[in-house]
Amino acid sequence: MDLSTLSLDELKKLHKDVTKAIDSYEDRARKKALAEAEAVARQHGFTMDQLFGKSVKATRAVVAPKYANPADRSQTWTGRGRKPRWVIAELESGKTLDDLSI
Repeated sequence: MDLSTLSLDELKKLHKDVTKAIDSYEDRARKKALAEAEAVARQHGFTMDQLFGKSVKATRAVVAPKYANPADRSQTWTGRGRKPRWVIAELESGKTLDDLSI
């Protein structure tokens, strides 16, 4: 293929197609290597997570709420993260967090 005869648009399209083909090839090669590695791990009685030290996703402990909205006791807050709007409103009205504690 003589690239010097191609227009700029044709060259850009060719570049895009080549880049896409390379990415596709790398993706296929990566998937093939992963499948082969998983098969070898299974032959030896392991999972990939066991071999590479990945742990099961840790779960967060449930934290009991510390504060409740005096107007609606079903609205609670643990004291962690952003303050809910009702907490901000109560604090602006002159109350303290101790006043809202459960």
